[in-house]
Amino acid sequence: MENISISSITSVSDNLFKLLLDADPSKNIVQSYLKRAYKFIAIFKGAPVGIVLLIDTRPETIEIINIAVSKDYRNQGIGGKLLEYSIKWAKSKKYRVIEIGTGSTSFGQLYLYQKYGFRPVSIDRDFFVTHYPHRIIENKLVLKDMVRLQQYLF
Repeated sequence: MENISISSITSVSDNLFKLLLDADPSKNIVQSYLKRAYKFIAIFKGAPVGIVLLIDTRPETIEIINIAVSKDYRNQGIGGKLLEYSIKWAKSKKYRVIEIGTGSTSFGQLYLYQKYGFRPVSIDRDFFVTHYPHRIIENKLVLKDMVRLQQYLF
């Protein structure tokens, strides 16, 4: 999809917060990282259609902690553009590693992240069982584990 612009924002509107909850259903967890995150939105025809949040995790390492695209605009390349932007931005800020985590049942996301150069490095067993109060069903499976992926930026 052409004519997508991505820019930094300092605060998140209620609509964007709801979009973040599509990617991470815990309001408390989203609020816990929102203030310290670098925030970027994708704009199409004057309206926000996607958002990505990145946080510092370790020296020279940044994590994409949340990435979401509006339902009406999914599968049109916007998620890829947000990933490309995040990688380019992290390189410009001299990070050496960029990471992302997703559910073990998030098949589309796992494919997308690997398409953009991320490689699986570990599994956080029972992450979603331990940190989320309600069961999450995705692709007709109970989500339990988080797959962690990373990419070296040098």
